[in-house]
Amino acid sequence: MKLQNGQRLLFIGDSITDTGRERPVGRRDGLGDGYVRLVNSLLGSFYPEVCINTLNTGVSGNRVTDLESRWQSDVLDLKPDWLSIMIGINDVWRQFDDNSSSDQVTLDYYEKTLRRLVAEAKPGLIGLVLMTPFYIESNLADPMRTRMDAYGAVVKQIAVDESAIFVDTQAAFDEYLTQRPTQSLCGDRVHPNQTGHMILAKAFLSAVEFNWNR
Repeated sequence: MKLQNGQRLLFIGDSITDTGRERPVGRRDGLGDGYVRLVNSLLGSFYPEVCINTLNTGVSGNRVTDLESRWQSDVLDLKPDWLSIMIGINDVWRQFDDNSSSDQVTLDYYEKTLRRLVAEAKPGLIGLVLMTPFYIESNLADPMRTRMDAYGAVVKQIAVDESAIFVDTQAAFDEYLTQRPTQSLCGDRVHPNQTGHMILAKAFLSAVEFNWNR
């Protein structure tokens, strides 16, 4: 596994990462109730000899512009060894549920901002993980799914350009949706239940070469 004993692993993102975490960062119950907590629990149970300091700085409702405004305090100042970023769902969603707003995060602005944030954090990191935003919808022609895929493609390209670990969360959900309907994971196609969060945790851990056969 790529994660090593004594390293600090920080997750940042929106409500999918936040999942009701306690504030401030580092509190006993500061991991939330989603994939971040599952990752931490699976690491501890499968690798008891490896102590990872897991932190969660997800904030519900965030877009990439919100990450930009708190990047210093919620990433750089915490000095993570490993950083995982999953952002973009609200950047796309706001274009559909609030399309009258003048401050929409266009694809171009999303890419430029995310690239800048990655560049600022990367020098201090041992490892960087970029997770795609997702929309739990099997119809590829659905307008929001189509746009989300475009934002996910940007994440993939940045991962390639920066030699980061890429986690295709959309592909992980798509595989599940070949067997079961969206409603078995969530009602709004965005906020997954615990099964959905386990899919995210599994995708993340597999990407960092977690050994499921220990």
